[in-house]
Amino acid sequence: MAVEVIILAAGKGTRMRSSLPKVLHRLAGKPLVAHVIERARNLEADKVHVVIGHGAEQVRDTLGAEQVQWAVQEEQLGTGHAVHQATPAVADDAVALILYGDVPLIRSETLNHLLDLVDEKHMALLTVHMDDPAGYGRIIRDGRGDITAIVEQKDATPEQLAIHEVNTGILAVHAAQLKEWLPQLSSDNAQGEYYLTDIIGMAVQNGVRVRGAQPDYLQEVQGINDRVQLAALERWYQARLAEGLMRSGATLRDPARIDVRGDVETGQDVEIDVNVVLSGRVRIGDRVRIGANVVIVDAEIADGAEILENTVLEDCRVGENCVVGPFARLRPGTELAAGAKVGNFVETKKARVGEGSKINHLSYVGDAELGRNVNVGAGTITCNYDGANKHRTDIGDDVFIGSNSSLVAPLRIGDGATVGAGSTITSEVEDGALGVARGKQRNIPNWKRPLKLKKKD
Repeated sequence: MAVEVIILAAGKGTRMRSSLPKVLHRLAGKPLVAHVIERARNLEADKVHVVIGHGAEQVRDTLGAEQVQWAVQEEQLGTGHAVHQATPAVADDAVALILYGDVPLIRSETLNHLLDLVDEKHMALLTVHMDDPAGYGRIIRDGRGDITAIVEQKDATPEQLAIHEVNTGILAVHAAQLKEWLPQLSSDNAQGEYYLTDIIGMAVQNGVRVRGAQPDYLQEVQGINDRVQLAALERWYQARLAEGLMRSGATLRDPARIDVRGDVETGQDVEIDVNVVLSGRVRIGDRVRIGANVVIVDAEIADGAEILENTVLEDCRVGENCVVGPFARLRPGTELAAGAKVGNFVETKKARVGEGSKINHLSYVGDAELGRNVNVGAGTITCNYDGANKHRTDIGDDVFIGSNSSLVAPLRIGDGATVGAGSTITSEVEDGALGVARGKQRNIPNWKRPLKLKKKD
């Protein structure tokens, strides 16, 4: 049976104290609602409908790359009203799964279990047991275990208040039934809103049994209403991600001090020190060591590489047994071949560094290709930008670049060539040649240094 997901993301989120719509606040580096959309994709839903309202254009712009159907709730008239904005685009023969843009950590396994309970004679509601259910609607069941009602706390009897099973709002129902019941909702309540939960009573009246399912973790169904809750859920989620890395073969020096903000895979015998941030798509091979305070974004790190402290890697590839850092920055387009070394206070961009080559310290190499066994001295820069366009520097195998050299692109330095320290190289250095370009030294004997003038009284 086809599944179509409706995600409610129209709320303002007043308690966030922010001009940003609540569903765009980030958890693990991604907007809350993007987590929910990802869960829908994992279910292979036929369509994903997102109901937006407050900050609608901002939400659209942020999620512009997502293939979703948009529905707009112009007035905030409750969850039932919000769902009703999306249902015209939902196929009658589909199962409609209702999710919430501020409940980001629901697991696919939980949703699949919920969907398995649904057919034309059964709908399903996700519930949860809470130690302190205060403020939540209590779940009433019959002798068969079916859900017959949700009683709000203000309306509950003392016996019902003793119930610890509560409503999460997440439900799955045959779309044709949902379309039949939504127009019957009433706003005759204290809030003047149309509540989605009222369809539970309609289902029972129409002979549709309401089954219940529960998540494995309470945090799966926790909504975010303020920044304190956002921080708490972030920490829980990061703890689970850290546990996954450790079970995959990584040693974390302190699992509480690593942040995973993307799709991360690690090999065996990986060591990760404290305060490391892994964002985007990160692939880490076997026997990799990552030092403290390292930031890695969209990078591949091959077996045996070592990323030393305070290094930043972004959209780059690090080959086997490379050493990078400390305090290095590899910018997008950098590729290091096996055994290459990029040392402290070195920045690279769109640079391909050959096997065994070294850029040890205090250098910038951009728009360049270095061959094998190149040694780049301290303070070397490739002058790749002329104020309008970028130009390439090509350096052959077994080249030695002396310290404090400026290589003005476009430029070729041939195999086995040497560049003298302090040179500004503007033309090709042929294979095996020495390139020197610096002013002649002149020593002036008995030089008198300038003296400060004495101040007059």
